[in-house]
Amino acid sequence: MSAKKKDLLSSAMKRTSEWISSQEVSSDVTVHVGEASFSLHKFPLLSKCGFIKKLMSESNKDSDSSVIKILDIPGGSEAFELAAKFCYGINFDMSTENIAMLRCAAEYLEMTEEHSVENLVVRAEAYLNEVALKSLSSSITVLHKSEELLPTAERVKLVSRCIDAIAYMTCQESHFCSPSSSNSGNNEVVVQQQSKQPVVDWWAEDLTVLRIDSFQRVLIAMMARGFKQYGLGPVLMLYAQKSLRGLEIFGKGMKKIEPKQEHEKRVILETIVSLLPREKNAMSVSFLSMLLRAAIYLETTVACRLDLEKRLGLQLGQAVLDDLLIPSYSFTGDHSLFDTDTVQRILMNYLEFEVEGVRISNNGVDLAGDMERVGKLLENYMAEIASDRNVSLQKFIGLAELIPEQSRVTEDGMYRAVDIYLKAHPNMSDVERKKVCSLMDCQKLSREACAHAAQNDRLPVQTIVQVLYYEQQRLRGEVTNDSDSPAPPPPAAAVLPPKLSSYNDELSKLKRENQDLKLELLKMKMKLKEFEKESDKKSSSSTISTNPNSPISTTSMDKPPLPRKSFINSVSRKLGKLNPFGITPYSGRGRTKPPKDRRHSIS
Repeated sequence: MSAKKKDLLSSAMKRTSEWISSQEVSSDVTVHVGEASFSLHKFPLLSKCGFIKKLMSESNKDSDSSVIKILDIPGGSEAFELAAKFCYGINFDMSTENIAMLRCAAEYLEMTEEHSVENLVVRAEAYLNEVALKSLSSSITVLHKSEELLPTAERVKLVSRCIDAIAYMTCQESHFCSPSSSNSGNNEVVVQQQSKQPVVDWWAEDLTVLRIDSFQRVLIAMMARGFKQYGLGPVLMLYAQKSLRGLEIFGKGMKKIEPKQEHEKRVILETIVSLLPREKNAMSVSFLSMLLRAAIYLETTVACRLDLEKRLGLQLGQAVLDDLLIPSYSFTGDHSLFDTDTVQRILMNYLEFEVEGVRISNNGVDLAGDMERVGKLLENYMAEIASDRNVSLQKFIGLAELIPEQSRVTEDGMYRAVDIYLKAHPNMSDVERKKVCSLMDCQKLSREACAHAAQNDRLPVQTIVQVLYYEQQRLRGEVTNDSDSPAPPPPAAAVLPPKLSSYNDELSKLKRENQDLKLELLKMKMKLKEFEKESDKKSSSSTISTNPNSPISTTSMDKPPLPRKSFINSVSRKLGKLNPFGITPYSGRGRTKPPKDRRHSIS
């Protein structure tokens, strides 16, 4: 109880005692309500309170009838003081703050028309019907006060009347409620439009003061009166943000929440999940991710968590990386930082929904774009978790194998994740490294990724050879296409789009390089011809020395002459010196490492 409320209560009790002491008749009964005691008179109480009259009549002659103990009156001593003032005829104000307490106390004390005309029950009912339940905010306040007065508030139907009044007025105030039913297709369009900019009615904040059971009953009554389910999204978001505040769902460590509070928040979360709209895009992905983190942290039921995972899978194409970085709340040091099992189930739900969507819908363009976004998202997720040393090889491979191949336009993202994983796990065997590298398709690597992979000493030798082979095949295909097909006339630069302009620039660059290679090849052919002519002249002019004093003869008579260098051998040796891939030729002593200045990691 606040200090202001205590001061008001003490001043009211003081005024009551002063009024009683000013009467000629002294008090003849003492009423104990909790820790408070009231010195009153029997006649005013017996004239209007049937409960006290019954206690006085049932008391034995031997017992002291001047002392009455009331232990469980709704509202406690504050409610009894107001009822005593009413019995004595002292004026006080009825308000939305105390009307629920007055109505329940009057019911408990049996202050009905049987004992007095215009008794407290009738007066309280009149105020409820004419004032309190005519306003939405007043009805919410009365319902909130009634939560502390159960079960008496239920017996007098105060709770149900407040809920009906709130449901009726919210449907009148909100644009989400319409008497005419519309088809589900139109509903989904409205949901998609509203999901971009959620609309929150002014009364949604007032509903957050209610207890979760009252809140649930209000929403059910609203839907029964025609409130659209997808309109509950903003209301549920406000209630969840306020009621689940304080949970450390973004960190890792021991729980810092008491068991009683944990149980209360667990019930709140499970109830909120049961009330979530079933329409797609009714709730944001970030909000669903927050609920899933809280569900894992609070250890809710399996059905609650699976429901949230299915909802996230349905809208996975709208998610960002932070939505999937769910911490692992194992609270031990032996597990990974992130909950990869949950993300794997979300991805499986997404694939199941996509397959079902392809069967139902013929519009495959949107599905292809959505799947491409999901592929990039999961590649970024794998690159994020790859640096965690506690992520096992089986989990990493299992998650990568679920990513559809059609969603991966290039393999650069997968190569980045693989490279980071190999860097974070340096003690892997050759077999394990081959398994990790088999996750990516070397044919779909970009030129930058191929250049990096060719210098990456963390990759197995077979993978590097594979990368070089496919890159060589690509270069040969480009050179062949350039030499065979005539170049079209270049269009105006201002008309070209950016992608086409950059492609033409790259193509012209390759053509210039191809021409330079052809010129170099012609020069080498000419030099080889001159070299062969000079060697023929020297061989024809050389003679055998007949001087016995000569120590060394020009040509040995015992050995045949050396074979002449052919043109093909010379060209192949010269081309080998060009070394277009920057790899040192095999010398018989194992593969040499590339220069250190080109060995780097993209991680």
